[in-house]
Amino acid sequence: MATRLIEASADELYNAFVDADSLIAWLPPQGMSGRVLLFEPQDGGRYQIELTYGADAPAGVGKSTSHSDVTSGRFLALEPGRRIVQSVEFKSDDDAFAGEMIMTWTFEPAGKTTKVTITAENVPAGISAEDHAAGLTSTLENLAAYVASR
Repeated sequence: MATRLIEASADELYNAFVDADSLIAWLPPQGMSGRVLLFEPQDGGRYQIELTYGADAPAGVGKSTSHSDVTSGRFLALEPGRRIVQSVEFKSDDDAFAGEMIMTWTFEPAGKTTKVTITAENVPAGISAEDHAAGLTSTLENLAAYVASR
């Protein structure tokens, strides 16, 4: 789980998530780029995203290819300005990264800010707790920087 207060409205943050161009602008971790392969932001809608490591990354860091991670999943619940629940599956030949993770994003107005909380269930065993926490924290930092720049 990770939480951050972000200077933006809950609706603004929700919209940054359900618009493909906005999402891919802030979601990739530092040192990675991304592209949206499929995006259907509705209850039951599917998505597929590819995140690619930079040219300076060592070979073999990706879980899907030597330089990329491909994730796909479904939007399980979309409550505008309040909550997003999604399934996330990593494409990998390594069972340690296989399976379906469920991520829940909540947006709670707090004055001029919004408290954003990410929780994850069924995190693949190959992702250490430290790496997962760092990834979630980085994602929230990216989201905060994205909405601040708009």
